[in-house]
Amino acid sequence: MKPYAEMTKEELLALTEELKKRYREMQNRDLKLNMSRGKPSLDQLDLSMGLMDALTSDTELQDETGTDCRNYGCLEGIPEAKELLGDIMEVPYDHLIIYGNSSLNVMYDTISRSYSHGVMGNTPWCKLDKVKFLCVVPGYDRHFAITEYFGIENVCVPMLEDGPDMDMVEKLVSEDESIKGIWCVPKYSNPTGNSYSDSVVRRFARLKPAAKDFRIYWDNAYTVHHLYDDHQDHLIEILAECKRAGNPDLVYKFASTSKISFPGSGIAALASSLNNLEDIRQQLKVQTIGHDKVNQLRHVRFFGDIHGVVEHMRKHADILRPKFETVEDTLERELGELGIATWTKPKGGYFISFNTMDGCAKKVVSYCARAGVILTPAGATYPGGKDPHDSNIRIAPSFPPLEDLRIATELLCLCVKLVSAKKLLEEMG
Repeated sequence: MKPYAEMTKEELLALTEELKKRYREMQNRDLKLNMSRGKPSLDQLDLSMGLMDALTSDTELQDETGTDCRNYGCLEGIPEAKELLGDIMEVPYDHLIIYGNSSLNVMYDTISRSYSHGVMGNTPWCKLDKVKFLCVVPGYDRHFAITEYFGIENVCVPMLEDGPDMDMVEKLVSEDESIKGIWCVPKYSNPTGNSYSDSVVRRFARLKPAAKDFRIYWDNAYTVHHLYDDHQDHLIEILAECKRAGNPDLVYKFASTSKISFPGSGIAALASSLNNLEDIRQQLKVQTIGHDKVNQLRHVRFFGDIHGVVEHMRKHADILRPKFETVEDTLERELGELGIATWTKPKGGYFISFNTMDGCAKKVVSYCARAGVILTPAGATYPGGKDPHDSNIRIAPSFPPLEDLRIATELLCLCVKLVSAKKLLEEMG
């Protein structure tokens, strides 16, 4: 079929009637499918069931220093867990703190601490007239929700193929002291799946922010989440690059095992400079006596070391790869020649970023919902849920079974075709 933009009004009218008929047929199938969030599938969760057997009532529950993991202590995490997470995050053992199960919780705490008590002796944000945060868009809705919750103004920065628009980032942070940070998902980014180039990472490390308490919030959630063994993105390690650039305190780096082991009961970590970590300890020692060391020990015993994690992630990839390829193949087959949509083809992570024609995303999501397929709300990848182009939809292939995913993607394509044809007819008057 030729591109929609080359069709006459009569051709579009005939096409619309045919698409409406096919859409009604899909509605009659009474589908109940959900592609709204990037949750691991049941098969993926089953990969980590050995965690339940890693410790038993007969196990010696001591870490390598002899600390009883059932008791109080080890505020920053047991040594072997710090080593394991340090290898996953590519940072030295003494540059990270182990937390509970959620890196999002650690990010919330980090914003909250900065808001109420300031960063390394600087004025608490709550005492300032204006606080702003840069948000790379399309991006992760839960990041934006945290800063929005604290009344911080979210400022959008476009995501390009190789990372954020660094010309814009450099200009904004160097000129505006009220800008205190930027949200980043640097590897297999949510939702585009793109990774930051070497040049972008180096430019981040060499930022000259006007605010002394500006920090890069580097959420490396998908650091080991490759889809292919021989076709992977590689990311320069930001803390080492900042140190080389003379900016050692510029970054908070976050990660967790949430999509490695169990999302509901993994372990999270924050890595940063020694100066930043000392500042964080002042709050942490008031907040808790220590996180779940038994769970930390369980993960260490199950994975062993970073090589065990790599092998484990290959099993995840074997489950995820066919799903991503099914979505990409279906999109290409159904929409590839029509000129009404574009999408990313990531090498890892959990999402595909899909763009309709401007002004169509909300209608596409609504049409899909009325036919039984739930997608992430249009606009969710922008602060406040407001996509200025109403074009971006985040596709999450991970959770549905493969056949359900194929059907859901075919319905998505049908809805895109129908909404796009109607829009073009409206423009023709």
